[in-house]
Amino acid sequence: MDLKLKLVHLALMVLFLAHLGESQNATFDITKYGANSNADISEAVLNAFKEACASTSPSTIVIPKGTFQMNQVKLEGPCKGPIELQIQATLKAPSDPNQLKTGEWLTVNNLDGFTMSGGGILDGQGKAAWECKESKKCNKLPNNLSFNSLTNSIIKDITTLDSKSFHVNVNQCKNLTFLHFNVSAPAGSPNTDGIHISRSTSVNVTDSNFATGDDCISIGDETEQLYITKVTCGPGHGISVGSLGGNPDEKPVVGVFVKNCTFISTDNGVRIKTWPASHPGVVSDVHFEDIIVQNVSNPIVIDQVYCPAGKCNKDLPSQVKISKVTFQNIKGTSRTQDAVSLLCSKGTPCEGVEVGDIDITYSGKEGPAKSSCDNIKPSLKGKQNPAVCTAAASPAAAPAASSSS
Repeated sequence: MDLKLKLVHLALMVLFLAHLGESQNATFDITKYGANSNADISEAVLNAFKEACASTSPSTIVIPKGTFQMNQVKLEGPCKGPIELQIQATLKAPSDPNQLKTGEWLTVNNLDGFTMSGGGILDGQGKAAWECKESKKCNKLPNNLSFNSLTNSIIKDITTLDSKSFHVNVNQCKNLTFLHFNVSAPAGSPNTDGIHISRSTSVNVTDSNFATGDDCISIGDETEQLYITKVTCGPGHGISVGSLGGNPDEKPVVGVFVKNCTFISTDNGVRIKTWPASHPGVVSDVHFEDIIVQNVSNPIVIDQVYCPAGKCNKDLPSQVKISKVTFQNIKGTSRTQDAVSLLCSKGTPCEGVEVGDIDITYSGKEGPAKSSCDNIKPSLKGKQNPAVCTAAASPAAAPAASSSS
């Protein structure tokens, strides 16, 4: 066989293998499992997942365009191959919170190489649940999404709407990315954190938008190497490390990087919060850089006397140690005078905090923007507007407490 024929043969083999690979990438459309727009599709999703999970080659579960009702679903691994859940549809949870058991609406557990995509919407229909919670007739309400023990996974091009509680809970995950992820709920919706992350390593949230009634992103204990970039937050309570110290044996939060983010009309901007009279804990290597704030009530916050309901013993200090924190290149406008509030614990004062290139203005009748500092001696670099932790700064005063976490 001459060289030309060998090359032709090789090209045909490559095409054949490529086609074979494509043919082995199995697709499981839930409409083939009895799903239709007039009934709950939970069973169809579970049956499609069961077959996809048994496949040794990559497989895709498709929820096609349309509007479907879905009750609680738990997708439980491990599986034999990578799985993509492609949600093209609008999925609607039962509006009555009593129709859902406590916990989560859609749960994905113990998978490696999982993808959620498709441009779809998960509508938690939370209004009735929020009213129930406000009247104190409901206890724990379900989150829209829960991801537990996922590795090497990506959640992209998905919107979560009006969750009854947290939109997303991330627990014990490693190498998990949120890309083009959108959260939408009214400013007054209680406890609707966009993403809550804890006990996880190497989580990335990028190119995403959060509008909600609580923290856009909240960070719990044992979180390491979290990267939040190109995120827009508002309305909401900002991006918060904590609250921490409320439970015994919390493990350290180490390595949080928030960069190139924008906050619009939020209650807070970037924040670290711990309870007074707390259990011991550690927050270290946390960096807020290149941040824009627009009409934000409390743009820069360390609050170690966090007590939103007023039922804490503020006479006893927080035992959470905060160190190696930077606030760098944060600019924009504050809705209140309290542009910078660094209130550290008298029991474990903050150490290694650097504040550089701050330019936040306030134009209200009370006067210019101000800073408040307690139990902290930060290193100051570049521009400081307002003056931070100097004689020109105002005495310590707690930032305005919000009605929820």
